Amino acid sequence: MKYLVCFDMDRVLVDHLSTWQYVYDKLNISNEKAFNLYNQGKLDEWDWLKLDLALVKNAHPNITDEKLRDLCKNTPLMAGIEKCLDWITSQGHEVAIISGGMQETARQISSMYPSGKPWSKRWGGISRHYQVDTKFHVFTNGWLSDSEGNVEDYGRYQVQMNGKGAIVKMLQRRLSIPKERTISIGDSIGDLGMFQESSHSICFNPYDEKPVKHAKVTIRSRDLKDVLESIKDFIKE
Repeated sequence: MKYLVCFDMDRVLVDHLSTWQYVYDKLNISNEKAFNLYNQGKLDEWDWLKLDLALVKNAHPNITDEKLRDLCKNTPLMAGIEKCLDWITSQGHEVAIISGGMQETARQISSMYPSGKPWSKRWGGISRHYQVDTKFHVFTNGWLSDSEGNVEDYGRYQVQMNGKGAIVKMLQRRLSIPKERTISIGDSIGDLGMFQESSHSICFNPYDEKPVKHAKVTIRSRDLKDVLESIKDFIKE
């Protein structure tokens, strides 16, 4: 029987505070001002994304799509990621990455699991970069580029902080997988929507204590092999 397993990315699949922060660190810049405005309710997510892209472009005026992809390379992945994802895919289950993080990092992770089909534009697909599609369903934020590869001012905005549950519900309908066979893994209160639409919710490597009470299971390690054991135990039930 097929299950849907939904992962957040930052601090879950990626062993870093955020994929955006990973790029900022390489450019030696800080988005603290925009982060504080957002937390004060003075900035919405769409404007926050635009400010972050402006920050990157001001630090590197000639930034291109290819350069940004290069900056995303070698983002540290969470321990146990391959064992966890290998088992899930080998059993024929569906995997989704639902994150406000960088689309390029999600593409790099999902490209580890090619579908064997040529790339095609689809809902939940990845960008056309290596002409290879993935088995995964990918929903992330990031940047857009023009036909010459220049990074545009308006970014890619697929995932709202409080809108992850809606994406899970659409995946369930499209894949004909009910809530009873849906599993979600996240680390913050931004993953509450995924938890609410899942029968088995795992708060992994929690950012703080806010999401803990909303999850069925809390795992405080930084090893996805522990998440895999929880998934296996649930599927056995």
